[in-house]
Amino acid sequence: MSASTIRSWVIGNWKMNPVQADAQQLIQNLKQLLQHGPIAEQDCQLGIAPVSIALLPVREQLEDAAVKVVTVAQDVSRFPATGAYTGEISADLLKDSSIQFVLIGHSERREFFGDGPAVVADKIKHALAAGLTVIYCVGESLEQRESGLAEQVVLQQICDVASVVKQEQWSNVMIAYEPIWAIGTGKTASPQDAQSMHAKIREGLQQIAIQAGNSAILYGGSVKPENAVELAACPDINGALVGGASLNAESFYQIAQAFAKTK
Repeated sequence: MSASTIRSWVIGNWKMNPVQADAQQLIQNLKQLLQHGPIAEQDCQLGIAPVSIALLPVREQLEDAAVKVVTVAQDVSRFPATGAYTGEISADLLKDSSIQFVLIGHSERREFFGDGPAVVADKIKHALAAGLTVIYCVGESLEQRESGLAEQVVLQQICDVASVVKQEQWSNVMIAYEPIWAIGTGKTASPQDAQSMHAKIREGLQQIAIQAGNSAILYGGSVKPENAVELAACPDINGALVGGASLNAESFYQIAQAFAKTK
């Protein structure tokens, strides 16, 4: 499978936003846009990652959307099944609640909550064992990029978890490349820089497993309607993990349209 034939994904990461009433209105606005201008699933699959307390309400509200929009958990416990882990939500509990997708390894989790390589690997192992699809986030800091270490850092983050992903499980893994210096800053990697890194990631994945080379690789880092078309035109960019722009239904919809039309 070539990169150009991999299905595009646009996933909105709401992070710790918004309040319940605004979340309901945001979903309603998105559903109205999709009702009037559907985006075919084969052209671009959509997903929303709300805060944990909104996972079920958002999933239920999306059930009657004109097109399929999956609900994505923003994180998952490193511990499996059930047990005495106050405040945690395991992959098994997500699956039991019909949440099939999860973000793992986001830079904010790594920086603020101590999600080092071992923790991230545990989360991925248990998520895949439970049958979830993982969106694994990788990315370098500005200092690492300016030091010429960007590719080394990103490829190492992939190697950190390769041992816990079985060959056949790579079909349930997506990669989200998010340069840390571009997250929430308004700065965006140029399409050329983003494509170059995505191509390196795909090359690294192909060396790990044939199936891994077919994984969708999403770009994240201040994605907005103004740069979505250029990013979508890059052959190895298979979609976007959208932060702030996903809190506006029109902006999120326009980004999804850009990938649906280009791919």
